[in-house]
Amino acid sequence: MTDKAKLELNGKPIEVPVIVGTEDEHAIDISELRAKTGFITLDDGYGNTGSCKSAITYIDGEKGILRYRGIPIEQLAAKSSFLETAWLVIWGELPTRAQLDGFTALVLENARLHENLLRHFESFPANGHPMAELSAMINTVSCYELDIMNGEDAKNIESAAARLLGKVCTIAAASYNAAQGKPIIQPDPALGYADNFLQMMFSQGRKDYRVDHEVAAALDLIFVLHADHEQNCSTSTVRMVASSGANLFASCAAGVCALWGPLHGGANAAVLDQLESIHKSGVTVKDYIARAKDKTSGVRLMGFGHRVYKNYDPRAKIIKATADRILDKLHINDPLLDIARELEAAALADSYFKDRSLYPNVDFYSGIIMRAIGIPVNMFTVMFAIGRMPGWIAHWKELHDQKSRIYRPRQVYIGKPIRDYVAMESR
Repeated sequence: MTDKAKLELNGKPIEVPVIVGTEDEHAIDISELRAKTGFITLDDGYGNTGSCKSAITYIDGEKGILRYRGIPIEQLAAKSSFLETAWLVIWGELPTRAQLDGFTALVLENARLHENLLRHFESFPANGHPMAELSAMINTVSCYELDIMNGEDAKNIESAAARLLGKVCTIAAASYNAAQGKPIIQPDPALGYADNFLQMMFSQGRKDYRVDHEVAAALDLIFVLHADHEQNCSTSTVRMVASSGANLFASCAAGVCALWGPLHGGANAAVLDQLESIHKSGVTVKDYIARAKDKTSGVRLMGFGHRVYKNYDPRAKIIKATADRILDKLHINDPLLDIARELEAAALADSYFKDRSLYPNVDFYSGIIMRAIGIPVNMFTVMFAIGRMPGWIAHWKELHDQKSRIYRPRQVYIGKPIRDYVAMESR
């Protein structure tokens, strides 16, 4: 295999390097193409452009493979916790017992919000979107973390990562409670990560409230499955912002804004919107499936298929069993969840969807689980952001460690050619 690729531009041969990744991925390095030839490449939406070299996550969409730092997602889902996975994603290796215990304590000890920060929630309207509040509050929190904002040593980054991971849950729960006109609950360092979030969300200060550990484990699994997903829109945004030298909090707040877009982070909410629509319309699942198969109907089956995974989303295989278990355990009488199960069974049994690899994806099952445990639909993307935080932190750290130059894509200008200014009276 040659380590050079040959291009021909205007009759002139050009050699460019070929980069080979760990998993035999091949890329043509055109970093110096413009300097040597005056040409740039055009790839609308970056669908075929590698923006960086990264050692964090590997995906093979055709084979349904997802690995964090080389470890298959199936193994992490079965054996790891969210905070252990976070350490792996951020620092590249599984932690020792001492490292995990120390990091867990650091996260939980720093989850509490400064009392002055709590007043900010009073200024948000009750119908404000929690993603807007999450992004705003992550930036606001940084004003109270000046001791770690400017340090670049490993200990400082560990402290910043722990504070961000801890406080993002508290911000999310506080946003929910404030919108409900209910008291904001501060975290309990004695509880686990997911347990703490559920306690802050739903206890309302009741001393008799007890977190169901199986429910907490399901939420922890959702976080694990979302911890990173390579160079998606929000992660690329974090790296773009970080390349300017922006701090971790500002970069991750930008990631929240990118994730907020319905084409990125809104997929699991779209699943519930679809179930609500089916329920309100009174259409049968059989008829809805028929409409989804009719290309002229405009109906899409939300939560099925995936842009990256051309076979089966490996995360969906893992989370399906948890969704079944949680629904059976909670015995919830919810017509939307009944429709979800019926829709899943119908689609999985239909050759139209199987032949096109339109299997239920992770958004389908995570939406069902969150609905079952009482998390409102407008909080779904917030849950996604909590889970994705380790990946954003890891990519910020990787770019920082690589001492990357500022990102600056090129463009092909298609506007007006040069022309003269026209005085107002002559227009």
